[in-house]
Amino acid sequence: MSYLEFYTTLTALWVAVSWLPYILDRIATRGLMGALANYDPNAIPQSNWAQRAMRAHKVNVQAFVAFAPLAIIAMIRIPDDSYPGTLAMTFFFGIVAHYLIYCSGVIVLRTLAFAVASLSTVALALRLLDII
Repeated sequence: MSYLEFYTTLTALWVAVSWLPYILDRIATRGLMGALANYDPNAIPQSNWAQRAMRAHKVNVQAFVAFAPLAIIAMIRIPDDSYPGTLAMTFFFGIVAHYLIYCSGVIVLRTLAFAVASLSTVALALRLLDII
C-alpha cells in the first residue's frame, strides 16, 4: 500500500468516526432517547465543544469531498509518484489537527490547520495538471 493509499484510507476512516464524540455528548446531555429524537430547536443544547466538533466534522467532510477524487485519480495516473502520498499525509494531519483544535476552541490555529489541508488538495490538483 502506498502512502497515498494509506493516508487517503486513514482520512476516510477519520471522517467516518469523528462524529462519535459529539453524539456521545448528545447522549450525555439529552439522554439516549433525546439523542435519538428528531431535531427539536427547543432541545437541551449540547456542550460548546460538541457543537464545535459537529461543525469541524462538517468541514472535514467537505474538504475530503474535494481531496478524495483527486487522490483516486493520482492513484490511477501517477502511482509511482511519491509527492501525492506526502500531500495525503499533510491533508490527513491537517484535518485531524483542525478538528482537535476546533473542538478546543482555538481560533487562529484552527484556520492554519485547515489551510494546510486545503493547500494539500490544491497542490495535488496542480500535480495532476502537471503544473507542479
